[in-house]
Amino acid sequence: MSSKHFRRGFPALLAAFSLAALAVPADAAARYPVTPNLASGIVQSLNDPSAPPPGVNVASCEPSAAHPRPVVLITGTFGNMTDDWAGLGPTLANAGYCVYSTPIGGAPKSVIQTVGRVPESAKQISAFVDRVRAETGAAKVDLVGHSQGGLIGEYYLKLLGGAAKVHSFVGLSPTTHGTTLLGLAYLAKAFPGGEALVGAACPACADQITGSPVVRAVGAGPIAQSDVDYTVIETHNEFVVTPAGPAAFIDEPGVHNLWLQDTCPADFADHAGLSYSKTVYGLVGNALDPGHATPVRC
Repeated sequence: MSSKHFRRGFPALLAAFSLAALAVPADAAARYPVTPNLASGIVQSLNDPSAPPPGVNVASCEPSAAHPRPVVLITGTFGNMTDDWAGLGPTLANAGYCVYSTPIGGAPKSVIQTVGRVPESAKQISAFVDRVRAETGAAKVDLVGHSQGGLIGEYYLKLLGGAAKVHSFVGLSPTTHGTTLLGLAYLAKAFPGGEALVGAACPACADQITGSPVVRAVGAGPIAQSDVDYTVIETHNEFVVTPAGPAAFIDEPGVHNLWLQDTCPADFADHAGLSYSKTVYGLVGNALDPGHATPVRC
């Protein structure tokens, strides 16, 4: 099924950033509905793939004293803001964070996004981070990237000067060291029209293959940048970023590499479902605010 059949709606991203007469403190925001799983997120996104999920890109959100840094969510391959972040995004907003995301690496109104070259997507994130900082007055943001979104974040931090503007980075099964085209083909099956884009129609796929110029650039020397807190979360049910663990983890001093099942053995979330795992919600929350970390329940 072609993604063009789902291109409809209006440019909600611009509306989401329109200035409001009064700033809205994050802690005072209304409770936002949390989408339960990826399948529901995909269905939800078909109405308007350029629209953010509830609680994300709230106009004039004002960071609170408890959560002074905005959180920028970076989508994974084939994903748009809603199908990737309709679980974690509202969860963080309900916890009092100002949360932001943006379409990258593709046509904003296409249900399939994040397929452009990683360096170009990283430049888009760089500009977006600057915009969020300017609009919120925050000196630094926190980044959370899923799959390719993690690699984009790593590229931005290391090669585009992002480390000076970021406090914490959390990667959900990032393609840090690359993976195989077969793994990306498996992922494509989860998204309408995704299979047709693997290969030549998906430059981001080529950038994530083990040994690609992008992967080599990120992996040349230390990946983790000083003054940025790094956490990587992976699942034993990984089917995209393989070999599971070594392909995603940053094996460097100070980096927190976490297996999802070490916290909750009964959590069977796979690669695509990590951003909808309640265990992940807790792990991300603790990574963003370690001073107030709480036990994570299954």
